Amino acid sequence: MQAINDLKSRTKIFALNIIKLVKMLPDDRTGRVLGNQIIRSGTSVAANYRSACKARSKADFISKITIVEEEADETTLWLELLMESETLNNDFIKALHKEANELTAIFTSSGKTAKENHIKK
Repeated sequence: MQAINDLKSRTKIFALNIIKLVKMLPDDRTGRVLGNQIIRSGTSVAANYRSACKARSKADFISKITIVEEEADETTLWLELLMESETLNNDFIKALHKEANELTAIFTSSGKTAKENHIKK
């Protein structure tokens, strides 16, 4: 249960930090477009993880945790585009990129384990 609460907290903090990041973006076309994309995917990680925690079955959990994994990975892409386009490149975005990669790895592993356990039964 502690690991679930830790991940709920971690994904919520990640979402809050994504919101802070979007507030830092320039108010130009690139900033607005990338900001809209990253705020959707980055906050979706927390929302969909909470949904996965309330899954009604193993199949439902697998489906929902896969969405969390995809959203975390998508967020990684938007962060890379922000950095590589030099729209924003600082220690804060680098830390968020690292966290997005770690969350993607956690949820990929979680989904893989859930799938393996589901197949065994």
